Amino acid sequence: MNLTLQFIPYSEIEGLSSIGRIRKILNIAKENKIVLLEGRLRKEEETELIKTTMEEINDEFKGIELAIIDNSSKNPDLLSRFKKGLANLLIGNRQGLTIIGPANIVKEIKKDPNKIELLANSGSLKKKKKKTTRRKKK
Repeated sequence: MNLTLQFIPYSEIEGLSSIGRIRKILNIAKENKIVLLEGRLRKEEETELIKTTMEEINDEFKGIELAIIDNSSKNPDLLSRFKKGLANLLIGNRQGLTIIGPANIVKEIKKDPNKIELLANSGSLKKKKKKTTRRKKK
């Protein structure tokens, strides 16, 4: 199996409803692709994504791993927070990056200020062996 990353620019989801955003992301994850979303979902959308994912878990779809990388400073001053809030209000939350991957491929996503580590399940990236049957000679 190939590891596929699909980038979704914020402009591609900004016109969608919350449910539309969640469906788009979940459908891509169900195709065994890792979603790299510009910006982040609203808190209530993140909650709904997790809830919807839990409802759809079955033998084929094992769920998702989710990580949000926010590049904003940890203790911004009042002016910086105001500017960020105003920008988010006007153009949507394009700050940071959201990574969503299917749980059958992504074992864990680790993040720190300098790097992102995506640990894949070792069995999920190996090609499945085809079963062969031998025919008896007559």
